[in-house]
This record gives sequence, C-alpha cells and structure tokens, in this order.
Amino acid sequence: MSLRFVEVADRVYVLREPQLRVNVTLICGEGAALLVDTLSTPGQAAALAAAAREVTPHPWSIVNTHHHFDHCFGNATLAGDPPCPVWAHPLAAEALREQPGRIRREGAEEIRAELPGLAAELAEVEVLAPNRTVRTEEWIDVGGRPVLLRHPGRGHTAGDVVVRVPDAAVLVAGDLVEQGAPPDFADSYPLHWPEAVTDLLRSSTPETVVIPGHGDPVDVAFVQEQHSRLAELAWLIRAAHTAGAPPERVAAEAPFGSRAALTAARRGYRHLDGED
Repeated sequence: MSLRFVEVADRVYVLREPQLRVNVTLICGEGAALLVDTLSTPGQAAALAAAAREVTPHPWSIVNTHHHFDHCFGNATLAGDPPCPVWAHPLAAEALREQPGRIRREGAEEIRAELPGLAAELAEVEVLAPNRTVRTEEWIDVGGRPVLLRHPGRGHTAGDVVVRVPDAAVLVAGDLVEQGAPPDFADSYPLHWPEAVTDLLRSSTPETVVIPGHGDPVDVAFVQEQHSRLAELAWLIRAAHTAGAPPERVAAEAPFGSRAALTAARRGYRHLDGED
C-alpha cells in the first residue's frame, strides 16, 4: 500500500487511508514530530511509517483520538519499537487495554460486508494501549511547537481527544467531525455531542483548518453546520422521548439519514432512561 502525506498548513501534513478514508495527521517541529492516529493494521501502519519518513527523520509521539480500531490499531507497529508516548483519554486507554477482543469483533462486524479482507486482518492485530492520558487537557511540546490535547466532552465516544496546533491554526477533530458521510453514532452520546462541538468552535477562528476523522479537511463554517444538525437531532430525540414516541419517529424526521439517526435515537433513549 502506497500512502502519502500532503501539507495542509505550516509543517502540518495529512494522509488519507483509501479504504475507510481515515485521516492521519503529522505535526512536525524541530527534532520531533507528532502522529495523530495510526490506522487499522500492521500493514497499514508500516505504510504510514514509510510515508512519515518521507516527511521527517525525527522521532514521534502519538495521539489516539479515540478507541475505534481504524484510529489506533496501528499503535504496536508505530510505537512499540522503540517505545514512544501514546496519548489518549483514560476511557479510550482503558478500552484498548481491557477490551481489545470486543473492539476487534465490533470493528470486524462493521466492515465485513464491504471489506472482508480487512475484517479478517483485524483478528490478528496486536493491540497496544496508550501509555499517557488526557483527562481534560494537556499541552505538549513538539519540537518547540506547543500543541494542545483536549477532551471536549462526550460525543462520538465517551473518550474523544482533539488536537489543536495554535501556530498553524489547525484543529484535528477526530470523528467528532465527519466529512462525506453521516457521523457514526454506534458508541455515541448524541445528547452531548453538540456541546462537544461547541467546545471545538469556541477556540476556532474563520481561518482554522479542521481535519475530520474521515474525509476532506473542512473550514469552521462546515463545523458550524454540522453542529446545527447535531443540535437538531438532540432536540428531536429529547422531544420524541418525552412524547413517548418510538425511536423510529426520530429516524423519520432527523438529519443524517434514517439509519444513522435511528442508531442515535436508540443511544439517546438509553441515556435518557438512565441506562448509560
């Protein structure tokens, strides 16, 4: 597999894996670098490492934006030898440390119909859990560049982390922002997701380049529009639940398409019923 990084801002590069359109971001400083996410398999991660070495010879640290396989199953290849810091939210680190089998199974089930080869590969992946955690926020130094790691609240998962590069006006949003497809609500907190995106917008400017978890880089106007649709969905879920309507009612009226909205509604109902 041949992969390539493209510079989207000053010494900030993005690589897109073609099968699931997952974005990996490489932030370079003087003598150091930071990789945000590590893809799905050792083969993908090896191709990612080769692409990164075309940009920088320097050692890197890693951030996992969340615990889903397509963003962190390359950890062992990219961080295992030699060991390096791997940052994530404590809940994401716990899931990868204590439930790797469940994450493998759920990931394989999600993609088996369209990508059976990749689904089969997941069963063999050695899962390396993060060794550094970000509960609320941490500033780290990347070769003289201050970079902010922040948990903006529950949204796509309970343990999302975003990465902000202030001197380049870049925000790496993970799957809190999705371009080209509906958001994935399978592990989500749809009633809280709008608040998490508000947190992203609060420190952004019209010049901010936003790198979503999947798809093309976007601007703040795109994120504002996605926030509006997430807020509409959250309102519909609350209103339907209060009225005693089934989740299917939300799916018929909500943005993002009926399948995604039904998953979101069922998740929202669980939370309103106190089940999670």
